[in-house]
Amino acid sequence: MKMSKRKIFVSFDFENDRNYKYLLDAWNGNSEFEFEFDDKSTKEINSWNIPTIKGALTRKINEADYTIVIVGKEANKRHKDSALIGYKNWQNFEIAKSKENGNKIIAIKINSTYESPEELLGSGASWAYSFSEDAIMKAVKNA
Repeated sequence: MKMSKRKIFVSFDFENDRNYKYLLDAWNGNSEFEFEFDDKSTKEINSWNIPTIKGALTRKINEADYTIVIVGKEANKRHKDSALIGYKNWQNFEIAKSKENGNKIIAIKINSTYESPEELLGSGASWAYSFSEDAIMKAVKNA
């Protein structure tokens, strides 16, 4: 009997790292891969209104039990609207909301030299230090 899919929200830098999110989606749709999940991530939010974006992200995070954080080169870079977001950037906001919701956190470093979002510190995250199915599956199972 197959286990039900994990409900996962994926936090990533849309401008720089969306190809990694698309790769997770492709793995999810390919029966050759063990990695599969019930994607609770938001589709692109067509708004520049910070409260609208916060609300949409929070709803999707609250539907998930896990949050995967893709740590790319710009993952801890200050966003121009950081004062309005209330965090350094959107990924830090998503991680903070995930912690509030009690989501298990899985952090995937695209490159080991990239700086992690500040909100990952002390989050009890399970880590994958490479973007490979084996590393990610191990981190998900250890979360």
